Amino acid sequence: MIRLTTAGESHGKGLFAILEGVPAGLKLDIGAIDARLALRQSGYGRGARQKIESDRVEILSGVRDRVTLGSPITLAVWNHDYENWKDVMAPEGCDTAQRRLTKVRPGHADLAGMLKFGQDDARNILERASARETAVRVAAGEICRQFLSELGISAAGYVRSIGTVSDEKSYTYSAIYGHRSLLGMMDPTLEEEAKCLIDEAKNNGDSLGGIIELRVHGLKSGYGSPMTYGEKLDARLACALMSVQAVKGVEVGLGFEAARRFGSAVHDEILPPPEEGDKGVGNDSFHAFIRRTNNAGGIEGGMSNGEELVLRAAMKPIPTLMKGLQTVDTDTMQPALSAPERSDVCAILACEVVCEAALVTELSKVVSERLGGDTMEEVIRRNGALR
Repeated sequence: MIRLTTAGESHGKGLFAILEGVPAGLKLDIGAIDARLALRQSGYGRGARQKIESDRVEILSGVRDRVTLGSPITLAVWNHDYENWKDVMAPEGCDTAQRRLTKVRPGHADLAGMLKFGQDDARNILERASARETAVRVAAGEICRQFLSELGISAAGYVRSIGTVSDEKSYTYSAIYGHRSLLGMMDPTLEEEAKCLIDEAKNNGDSLGGIIELRVHGLKSGYGSPMTYGEKLDARLACALMSVQAVKGVEVGLGFEAARRFGSAVHDEILPPPEEGDKGVGNDSFHAFIRRTNNAGGIEGGMSNGEELVLRAAMKPIPTLMKGLQTVDTDTMQPALSAPERSDVCAILACEVVCEAALVTELSKVVSERLGGDTMEEVIRRNGALR
């Protein structure tokens, strides 16, 4: 079974991941991993940190001549900014009195983390809670994406809204797949409106979030299970997306819209295969049942039903505001303005990239649990045998 563990701090030596369970024989495109890391750092409204770092992956184990060995894969994304922070962050010894953060930021992990872990410096919390951690998740996610691609499964996403600028149109998977723009929006006119809104937020020392939509194409039916709640596919994918920093809501298919409609306008009616409606479920034509709509987002009863998976994630505005928010200095217990760390105004495109990585990583776990197999040849053969 595929499993992912990450480690590292925002201004530490680097970010690290151990990816276990990837079958032997998967040929990796390492350039694609670096390209995905570069995409994560792009987007209108990003901050100064992206000018310092130029993320690239270093594979430390589990791969030989770009082919997986079946052993744990260790990945590193080194922090170039560590040279400016080692006097404060070095594990071998440093001056922890420097760059203390006690003016805790509303909406961040600062205060709750200090209370939980018994700290008097929020830096001991924020360095790990930072979205910088997602760099190595994106690197590992790209390996998972390449694993799924060998099974005919692909994922894509786009930015549906930024602040009050929302795109309510429907797009095909082929239009979304491979689409690239400065903010990840499909409509160039709306993207220009969103850029103006980001400029306004920047001038006001504020920040913006948005909504992303993700699709998965080519997943066969039967992944996930209704037999125990922990195996439900929608629950697992929602959990994966909610693990991404700043994500505060997840929808599957119609999502909350389903609560506003009659059942007849929600559930996807099932039709027999063309000219084969008299054949039963034991026949090979079973896979050809038709749904004219996909309001369920490709998941029914906690299982994939063969339709595209459709999920949306809501990203809150970044909690580090350059203008600051009212808070308390935990040293003095007096009112203060929250401390401005170096920050983005809007990182919605990065969030889309990270959410894609989280989605394909969890989906790889689900797929590997069902199929098993020590080699890619085994996995591909077993997937091909499924209806």
